[in-house]
Amino acid sequence: MKKILLLLMLMIFLLSGCGGSQVVKYDKIVIGLDDEFAPMGFHDENGELVGFDVDLAKETGKRLGVKLEFKPIDWDKKKEAITSGSVDIIWNGLDITEARKEYMIFTKPYMDDRQILLVKNGNEQNINAEGDLAGKIIGVQSGSTSENYFEQEKNLKDSFAGFKAYEKFHEGLDALTKDEIDVFVCDELVARYEINHHPDKFEIINVKTGFVTEVSVGFRKGDVELRDKVQEVFDEMVKDGTAKKISEKWFQADLIKT
Repeated sequence: MKKILLLLMLMIFLLSGCGGSQVVKYDKIVIGLDDEFAPMGFHDENGELVGFDVDLAKETGKRLGVKLEFKPIDWDKKKEAITSGSVDIIWNGLDITEARKEYMIFTKPYMDDRQILLVKNGNEQNINAEGDLAGKIIGVQSGSTSENYFEQEKNLKDSFAGFKAYEKFHEGLDALTKDEIDVFVCDELVARYEINHHPDKFEIINVKTGFVTEVSVGFRKGDVELRDKVQEVFDEMVKDGTAKKISEKWFQADLIKT
């Protein structure tokens, strides 16, 4: 009887995780991302994958005691990536939307974001309101919150001289630089990072457009245990100041929601 009790206690111990935070079910977690989406996740001059969300994920994996694999995905096909099991998590400046709730569950939001108008430096397009986008060629990233917004605002979109969606974020920036589009509509967090690093190339027009969104980490529906483990560790990172330090490293400010 004592041997049976000891065996049961050992099984419970292994299933619950040795340190309380370990995810026993996973020996490796695959994280899907757009790996050209600075500062969330991108390759530096040495080819190393770096970024704000990459740092957050690495620290989370370290505390969970699991290996991480970062897997580049087509951002416009993130639904297929997460539902097929190709990736376990999407962690890459992911906004919470009603459409995404249909196939994902989320952690609590850890940042706020909004959509902004990015133009070439020295902009002389006289854009003072959203309606002034009429007659302009507008660019967005495929599968982004910006694209979703304009798909809902049909009258606004129909007023554009052109509307182009780019698979990769940097492709939209290149198009803006080459005057293939007049305005690139994108996340403010990413746009401000680009301006800080390329002040001679881009500037923001302070006009309200799109949705104010909340940034979170996405999981397959049903992966509640993994989501809750990640949330538990993330809460620890907020409490002990680690998340703040990572935010200050990339944004020179503490943008973490508490």
